[in-house]
Amino acid sequence: MARILSIDYGKVRTGLAVTDPLQLIATGLTTVETKTLFDYVSDYVAREHVERIVIGKPTQPNGQPSENFARVENFVNRWHNAHPDVPIEYYDERFTSVLAHRAMIVGGVKKKTRRENKGLVDEVSATIILQDYMNSRK
Repeated sequence: MARILSIDYGKVRTGLAVTDPLQLIATGLTTVETKTLFDYVSDYVAREHVERIVIGKPTQPNGQPSENFARVENFVNRWHNAHPDVPIEYYDERFTSVLAHRAMIVGGVKKKTRRENKGLVDEVSATIILQDYMNSRK
């Protein structure tokens, strides 16, 4: 089996998560600067067998696209053109940042660490998106 990669796309930073090869567990992978995201994911897919990519669809609470949606859509279109063999699909990401903050607090991540390591929230958000996606397929 192949992995599934998840992207929590941000204007400055982007969180990434990935499944194990059996697609049982979602784990945070890293946070990268968004300007390097395309190359990072392309390199990762060249090294690891990735079945598909799930990218958070940025929407407002009312379901309308958020201001970040155009940037995400540009990334998705670029990916489709360059890597048609690795499908990419949207998944609702509403409230994942809030859930990520709560998970970090419950998990005992100190306030100072949460404040200083903003990328950690993005990585945890990508993990939540991926775990929710996997749960929805069951």
